[in-house]
Amino acid sequence: MSREQTAIKATYFSIIGNTTLALIKGIAGFFGNSYALIADAIESTTDIFASFLVLFGIKYANKPADENHPYGHGRAEPLITFLVVGFLITSATIIAYESIVNIGIPHDLPKPWTLIVLGAIILWKEYSFRVVMKRSIQTNSSSLKADAWHHRSDAITSVAAFLGISIALFLGKGYESADDWAALFASFFILYNSYLIFRPALGEIMDEHLYDDLIDQIREVAQQVDGIIDTEKCFIRKAGMQYHVDLHAIVDSTISVKEGHDLAHQLKDTLRERIPELGHVLIHVEPN
Repeated sequence: MSREQTAIKATYFSIIGNTTLALIKGIAGFFGNSYALIADAIESTTDIFASFLVLFGIKYANKPADENHPYGHGRAEPLITFLVVGFLITSATIIAYESIVNIGIPHDLPKPWTLIVLGAIILWKEYSFRVVMKRSIQTNSSSLKADAWHHRSDAITSVAAFLGISIALFLGKGYESADDWAALFASFFILYNSYLIFRPALGEIMDEHLYDDLIDQIREVAQQVDGIIDTEKCFIRKAGMQYHVDLHAIVDSTISVKEGHDLAHQLKDTLRERIPELGHVLIHVEPN
């Protein structure tokens, strides 16, 4: 299975899971007198749209290079990540506002059975996080990583809701708002996660130097090619699921231009064969 297919499959997993959970949370929150569960349902609803954005971004980012986009369309992926972060911030803002409003409004205690619903949701969302995060690492997808963190933030909001409802039920009358305070706390955690998702995507757009391990691997492979004496500069920038490389290779200064040209092509082919996630590889030949 290709990296694109792996990422798309993981995204469909997220869409189906979030749709199902949004319905379960909304119904359980309404009938169980729990705003924390309703807040959870709101986040899951935004997660559905965010996952559709991720799906679109992955498909678009993997379109082949064309005349107007000689390096491909990979930069679409961090842009989609920014939109996903926007969904997270929007959901956190809505949850925080509604929590503050509900804190001052008298309401009934949540139903005890909502804790069972939340316990199952927490386990499922943590499992979903691990599945999607594993796929994001396999595919080098920043937007899929953002989708994974959606699952983790959803699990955390559910934990907050579980604690809030437990406090309200244990302490009884007068502590009904513990449920709403839990939702408010969860909204701040969502905002914090939004930053954690946004920062790497910004680095990708800005060609930030973040790939020392990959550079070491490239240098190691390069020196295994006959005729390559050493390497100098190595610059890497990420676009979608691929890494584009500019590498300076040191060769014997007495070889002909054609020999140097052929050696550069041999090095490029070897790097792309040994490290499949590499995209464009530009080799600059330096005389020894």
